[in-house]
Amino acid sequence: MNFENKVISREIGDILYASGLKVGTAESCTGGRIAEAIIAIPGASNYFNGGVIAYADEVKVNMLGVSGDVIADQTAVCEEVARQMVCGTIDALHVDYAIASTGFAGPGGGTPAIPVGTIWLACGTKDDIVTMKLTEDFGRDINLAIATSKALNLFLSYLKARQAKE
Repeated sequence: MNFENKVISREIGDILYASGLKVGTAESCTGGRIAEAIIAIPGASNYFNGGVIAYADEVKVNMLGVSGDVIADQTAVCEEVARQMVCGTIDALHVDYAIASTGFAGPGGGTPAIPVGTIWLACGTKDDIVTMKLTEDFGRDINLAIATSKALNLFLSYLKARQAKE
């Protein structure tokens, strides 16, 4: 894990620890990297309940309650699936917040309509979800590193915005 992710993870941890709230992850293309970054901070068990690596569509549907119809209509690499992964993770892991990723990291899997490098990130509560779409292909390893960093940054920004409202 790079230094920047560790700093972001610590800041996320500080906010969650102080609030008493918990987070979980649902990761498809990132395969656990977001969870790994969160638990790299000592004491993460106080605010991190766990993660689901929902690589297969069946896991998205059966464990996280993602709509099979949405996957059939839009593929698993779409904003709506990322949003549903957040909601399903909150229910499955009994957490306040969730972070989700779904995409084509490469080198294969992409289509002309959804090319490799397309990754949807989402985070939030069941009633307040923010999303981000990544679209550039830098090769699998870099795509995954970027997605992990962007997901952590998206969640940190989300938490700070919520704090500012309180």
